[in-house]
This record gives sequence, C-alpha cells and structure tokens, in this order.
Amino acid sequence: MAGAGHIGPPVQARSHVWLTLSACLLLALAAAFPAIAHDVSQSNAKYVEGISGPAPIPFLYLGAKHMVTGLDHVFFLIGVVFFLRRFGDIVAYVSLFTLGHSLTLILGVLANVSVNVYLVDALIGLSVVYKAFENIGGFQRSFGRSFDMRAAVFGFGLIHGLGLATKLQALSLSDDGLIVNLLAFNVGVEIGQVLVLVCVVWLLNIWRQSPRFETHAWYANLALMTGGFVLMGQHLAGYFLEGRV
Repeated sequence: MAGAGHIGPPVQARSHVWLTLSACLLLALAAAFPAIAHDVSQSNAKYVEGISGPAPIPFLYLGAKHMVTGLDHVFFLIGVVFFLRRFGDIVAYVSLFTLGHSLTLILGVLANVSVNVYLVDALIGLSVVYKAFENIGGFQRSFGRSFDMRAAVFGFGLIHGLGLATKLQALSLSDDGLIVNLLAFNVGVEIGQVLVLVCVVWLLNIWRQSPRFETHAWYANLALMTGGFVLMGQHLAGYFLEGRV
C-alpha cells in the first residue's frame, strides 16, 4: 500500500542507531513509575453507573473523551499516519485500526472477556514502540525485511479495543440498554479518533513543508518510541506492584 513509508536515521547518526535506541529505553525506564491505567474519571464513572436503560448521549461523550484524552491511543495514531500522505492510505489504515478495536471493544464487553488491565495497557504501549520503530526503518535494518503493517495495525487495533473494553468492564453498568450504550460508546470513540486525526494530519502536513522534516521525523519517532516505553514501564510496574492477579 502506498504511503506507508519509513525513514532512516540522519547520516551522522547511522552508526549509533542501537546506542540511541538503548538510551531511549533507559530514559523511559528511569521515568517509569506505577501508574493507574487510563480509567474513566470518578465523576463520569459515578454518573454512568447510575444510568439504567438506553442513554446514548452520555456514553457517546464518554467514548469521545476517552479517546481524545488517552495518550496511548493518540501516540499510536500519530505513528500510524506519520508518513501517510495520501488520503486513501490514511482511510485504509485507520479503518483497519477502527475495525480491530471495535470488534474487541464490543465483543469483549458482551462476552465478559476478563483481562488484566495493566497488561493490556502495557501491550498498547508496546504498539506505540512497534510503530515508531517501524517508522524509522528499524525492522528493515535489523531483520532485512519489513512486516505487513496492515496486519500489525489491525492486530494492535484488537488490543486497543480490549483495553477500551476493560475500562467499561470496570464500571457497574446496567444490563438494561447495554447494547445501545455500548454502541454509543464505540461511536464516541470513533468521533474522538476523527478529531485527533484531523489535528494530527493537519499539523503533519504543515511540518512536511520544512526542508529538515526528514531529520526531525527521525528524532520525533525516537521520542514517540520513548513515550511508548514509558507507558509500558508504568503499566508493568503497576502490574507487579499492585495489579497482579
């Protein structure tokens, strides 16, 4: 699929790729601390837990808010669209991500699939690391090949959806109107996703006009990877210190 490119490091940095990546990991581990997963706020949780019956508007708002304020989801979306210039490519990749997280969000709640919230959020952090590493050509240089990013985006979409499902499962939701409310939450997530993408793609299009975009893009993806490592470290620390079951 066209547009899903990646970039190598600046010429002067090529011999220091793994040293730089190691420094990013160490920096991320140093910044990691036990974190509470990106849960629904207490005020929102108390409100929706008191709802009985279909209430699409509150759940739509809740889904949109959760997507817009969730750094893990936003970081991954930035990584996905970072080098996509054609509108058709953006739609194709984002559609795969949307399909993935919609499936596990809805089925996860309805089937009451139980997963550890810290571990699934750590995997979401890993998805950010994976995409940023692919963006800088890490897989091509390390393994001599690039993996199918369409499959990867869909697969990580499944994990992101499972993470969203855990947030709803943590609430004591009424079975009355559950399907309607669940669908409304998912639509809200999509609305939030569109809002994020509009801003991200607009800013990237402006940034690409810079003659030093390629150099800046390398370091930007290293920063994105570091952010993913930090998220992973936070949630794994949370799992071992307080959330292990």
